[in-house]
Amino acid sequence: MPSARELKDRLFTAINHHDLCDVLDCYAPDAVYVSPAGVAEGRDQIAWIYEALCKVFPDICYTPWYKAPCVDPAFTEYTMTGTHGGPLLLPGGRVAAPTGRRITVRGSCACAVEHGKIITDRDYYDQLELYSQLGISLEPPPGS
Repeated sequence: MPSARELKDRLFTAINHHDLCDVLDCYAPDAVYVSPAGVAEGRDQIAWIYEALCKVFPDICYTPWYKAPCVDPAFTEYTMTGTHGGPLLLPGGRVAAPTGRRITVRGSCACAVEHGKIITDRDYYDQLELYSQLGISLEPPPGS
């Protein structure tokens, strides 16, 4: 069975190729994916997250630059790059129209595996860094 490290490497490759079937095959049916954008539980919700990511950034690419020397859980630091080519859902339900701007965002992630599939995948990146690069300012709700 593949280790967490092997699965995370495979997941990054699948994302970079926009291969949603292979992305989902990395996850257990009841896996949980946690990111700054929210929590996805199960393959259907995880599929929605990755489909949206590939629509927002059609050329999305994850480049790992540090892989912690452990097998499970797998800890990775990476750089996410892409071009903002699709609508981006913002906090509060607003949508940012495509800007055509390039992003380079640093992040880290940790995933754990059981029975050869990812059961938890926690992804951390700075949303403010992302929004700043896209020229998006977050306004407090009226009356705050």
